Amino acid sequence: MPKKGKAAAAAPAPDPEAAVEPNAPPPPEPVPPLAVLYCEVCTYPPEYCEFGASLTRCKDWLKESHPDLFDRYYSDEALQAKVGTLSLEAQAKLEKEVAKKEVKAEAKVEAALKKKMASQIIIKRSERNKRKCITTVSGLEAFDIDLKKAAKQFASKFATGASVTKNLQGLEEVVISGDVSDEVLEMIENEVGVLKGIPEENVELVEEKKKKGGE
Repeated sequence: MPKKGKAAAAAPAPDPEAAVEPNAPPPPEPVPPLAVLYCEVCTYPPEYCEFGASLTRCKDWLKESHPDLFDRYYSDEALQAKVGTLSLEAQAKLEKEVAKKEVKAEAKVEAALKKKMASQIIIKRSERNKRKCITTVSGLEAFDIDLKKAAKQFASKFATGASVTKNLQGLEEVVISGDVSDEVLEMIENEVGVLKGIPEENVELVEEKKKKGGE
């Protein structure tokens, strides 16, 4: 009976270094990420501040914080290089437009601030059936507070139900189960969680009692 042949030997694993050509150039070095500076006034990179609405304040910040970059972008030489091809009339018109844009933006910010400071936060305790109470908080959105996050915070704090609903005037407010009006006021005064930036004088406590039948 013929002998069985020996099994073929397994092929050796390829050597990764053997596949590299000896004269091949070395792989490129990884490029580190760029560190980008952003203006603390308009949040643009400094070279783009001129396209925002607060160039004067941007330049003041850059001159104080990064004088080298200020000289690069806004020194007399840099500005002359930018507008050197413009006529004196065109330069004056450009400066006037920038100044007008800044004044308009500042007025808008000031109007928004005045509106915010005139807004009222109303914390209202209301009686419901079977002596149950609810607490409603309205006006939070005027102070840039996310109502859903506020409702979630109240629900977690008081271990009760809290949701965002619309009142009879069609405005959104936070409705909390239970009489927690004093506790909500204390949270606002202590700026707990998302409840920040609300002056105490802008908060009012109101109690709404359920009317008796026949009244």
